[in-house]
Amino acid sequence: MKHIKKYGPGFTLTILLAYISKILSSSIPMNLISPGVFALILGMVLNPIVSNYKKCKSGMELVSKKVLRLSIILMGGTLSFTQVFQVGKYSLFVMIFTLATAFGGGYYLGKIFNMNWKLSGLISAGTGICGGSAIAAIAPTIDAEANDIAYSISATFIFDILMVILFPIAGRYFGMSDLGFGLWTGTAVNDTSSVVAAGYAFSDAAGNYSLIVKLTRTLSIVPAVLIFSYINEKIKAKKNGLDTVAHKVDVKNIFPWFIIMFLVMVGVKSTGIISDDLSNLISSISKFCMIMSLGAIGLKTNFKEVSKSGFLPMLHGFIISALVVIVSFVVQMMMGQL
Repeated sequence: MKHIKKYGPGFTLTILLAYISKILSSSIPMNLISPGVFALILGMVLNPIVSNYKKCKSGMELVSKKVLRLSIILMGGTLSFTQVFQVGKYSLFVMIFTLATAFGGGYYLGKIFNMNWKLSGLISAGTGICGGSAIAAIAPTIDAEANDIAYSISATFIFDILMVILFPIAGRYFGMSDLGFGLWTGTAVNDTSSVVAAGYAFSDAAGNYSLIVKLTRTLSIVPAVLIFSYINEKIKAKKNGLDTVAHKVDVKNIFPWFIIMFLVMVGVKSTGIISDDLSNLISSISKFCMIMSLGAIGLKTNFKEVSKSGFLPMLHGFIISALVVIVSFVVQMMMGQL
């Protein structure tokens, strides 16, 4: 009863926000705006009101951290290591270039724009890997502020909306094959819902290809989380006046243990123990938990604080997203996969 009283109000609020967001998203053609984005925006709109009710705080904290990790773990039950081989060497080859573009370009743009490295890194992760899921997975490992999470998700989803509309048009203009378009969409569009919308708008076959590529791309969350954890630990050591060369990073401190559970779920899915029906159920639960988490992050985010980040982070997201789209197209063109 004590825990219900402490966490109940905030937890219940995020559930309601998630349901409303799903309804709003389904009312828009092709689900151009995902429920997670709706939850984030609605949460930010409600922040000035909810912030006055302290009894909601504990529940919101629980959802934004614990439930967030749960959603990532459950996501593993929808993926399989065999999918990497099903997609083939071509998609993995393209991903090497798109990920290098997202993180390499994002790093230098962040320097040029004099941006907070955490915000710059989150935008790059959202662009290079899988939108809000990657941002949500990496954020707790680098102690990112709610404002940075909200801004980075906003920077990627606006570009995604444009891509859902423009990708099928461009694909037909260039006379792309189903496989070529699936590879292009799966490696260049950020959010999973946007990938699905763009892929199936071209053809059913392209939609299937794009979804497999996108799910495989999601697996890169694991090394990305580890690398960002290491970087964050080194930066904290430097701030504390420690010799960053001599200072040894304690793996126990930086390792996001929920990623182990994520990999365990992927391993179990790879054995075939998890049926398609159960996998679909796990996927639904995972997505709903993610929507709740993004809603909680929005409820904790003050829009005025986010707006102080200015125009440059948004420009950063647009430039990196555009570069990834171009690089993916050029690499496939050189490989003759279009």
